[in-house]
Amino acid sequence: MKKRIAAAALALIAQTAAAQEAALYTTELAYDDVIFGLESAITNRGLVVDHVSHVGDMLERTRADVGSDVVLFQNAQVFSFCSAQLSREVMEADPMNISFCPYNIFVAQLPDTQEVTIGFRSFPEGEMQVIQDLLDGIVQDAIEE
Repeated sequence: MKKRIAAAALALIAQTAAAQEAALYTTELAYDDVIFGLESAITNRGLVVDHVSHVGDMLERTRADVGSDVVLFQNAQVFSFCSAQLSREVMEADPMNISFCPYNIFVAQLPDTQEVTIGFRSFPEGEMQVIQDLLDGIVQDAIEE
């Protein structure tokens, strides 16, 4: 019985994760310009980038080790940061909103293209929309020409 409940819970989690959408924007700006715009948009709001994940570099570095010959990205990074004020607001509404922190925005460029995609995971309706709006504003500022 416990195994069936665990399997059902895992299936529900997988469905929820698959249903989660992303807010995506594309631009013809150079990748480095988008990165600079993103860093500026974050710091201009008084926020600090806590971590930059070099996802593209890691996937390329380990490509042969995992037996693949597919180059996934020309460039790809994920920027993680938080807002003390807004995080407190959404976590006072529901402490389990901690599951969304830190907030991440990715910048990716596929091989053999000049187009750059920037985006973030969408947040659920309710109190997390204040974070959705924050990230959306940051992304739009990053690619403003």
